[in-house]
Amino acid sequence: MYRTLIEDLKKWKNSMHRKPLILQGARQTGKTWLMKEFGRTEYKNTAYLFCQENPALEALFDAPFDKERLLNGFQLICGFKIEPEETLIIIDEIQDIPKAITSLKFFYEQAPEYHIICAGSLLGVSLHKDVSFPVGKVNFLNLYPLSFTEFLLAVGKERQADLINDSNQDPQILKAFSGEFTEYLKYYFYVGGMPEVVSAWVETKDFSEVRRVQKELLETYANDVSKHTSSEMANKIKQVWDSVPSQLAKENKKFLYSVVRGSARAREYENAINWLKNAGLLVKVHRVNKPGLPVKAYEDLASFKIFIIDTGLLCSMTNLSAKVLLEGNRLFTEFKGALTEQYVCQQMLSELKVEPFYWSAKDGTAEIDFIFQNDDEIVPVEVKAEINLQAKSLKVYRDAYSPKTAFRFSLAEPVDHGVLKDIPLYDLPFVKKWLKD
Repeated sequence: MYRTLIEDLKKWKNSMHRKPLILQGARQTGKTWLMKEFGRTEYKNTAYLFCQENPALEALFDAPFDKERLLNGFQLICGFKIEPEETLIIIDEIQDIPKAITSLKFFYEQAPEYHIICAGSLLGVSLHKDVSFPVGKVNFLNLYPLSFTEFLLAVGKERQADLINDSNQDPQILKAFSGEFTEYLKYYFYVGGMPEVVSAWVETKDFSEVRRVQKELLETYANDVSKHTSSEMANKIKQVWDSVPSQLAKENKKFLYSVVRGSARAREYENAINWLKNAGLLVKVHRVNKPGLPVKAYEDLASFKIFIIDTGLLCSMTNLSAKVLLEGNRLFTEFKGALTEQYVCQQMLSELKVEPFYWSAKDGTAEIDFIFQNDDEIVPVEVKAEINLQAKSLKVYRDAYSPKTAFRFSLAEPVDHGVLKDIPLYDLPFVKKWLKD
């Protein structure tokens, strides 16, 4: 199963400024597989070190850091000689041995010739605890569920994936195959991008099997919460998580604590939201007061939307029937287009690699679904679930701020209106062309 992030790993390997790398991402997004596949294809050997319930490895990191002693220990565990530049050292579930995280600074300063990559299913949560973190001594990459492009590759649609990634794509060819693209986009909405779920779909083409695997993943996440937090915190995290579909089904998708629990207040649930965010399960999209530069300087920390990491998991949480796939384009409009917004948010992170925000007028009369910063430009994004292109809010925004570029994603045909670009939802990766330009 090809993951585009492997190209970023190759750049990391060849960088003159390479540091130990932390690969972040939620559980079951494929971090371990990607690290091992990168080692298999790009190195002579891979030294895989698994930190969970590994007393020998814990004792190794517990002693004072010494390059020769650490490398000898790694070699005894792996059973072969670790050579600089030719061996990839993988430290998996690194959060289970906090001193292993601290050691990354030592390797950066004392042994930069060794290539080290590490990950952990709840590493993001651990990094926000009392761990001595090597600030400025590591590189980061984020792994998300499969993007729509990666999904097409996984199901054997290589030419279609190539077309939507082609910066010189022919609009007429795109229109000719729009029906097929829309069909596979519906599959992607329902199946999602979690590697195990996609594999189940590829192997069986059975939607009941897809739903079974999705439910198992959701149960795994619930078990993680129970295992790694107090019972009180676990209950709050569950309440926030369970409220996501209701939050997204509102006309105004701004997060409301009252949807979690009638009398809830921010101070009661803020830590629960942040736990889910740090675990990689939740995405917070903050409102900005105005689309200025840098956009983060105008972030309203009290107002935000929440999305989860995957459209398929959202379908599973709501028990959405697979029969909806047979009902035209109904899937795109389910609970007021929430699945479509979830999809766009997901692709902005995985395909475009941009941080999404949203904008709304102070009087509440207009709202732009997403905005993001591209170099010295703030780009508004309007999301439409079908082909209805009425966009009052986008007009208000354009009149007020005169953006150089604006995108409208829908099921309509691609049209370049100048400032405004109409992009089919399935062709979202084509936006990378404008980002590069």
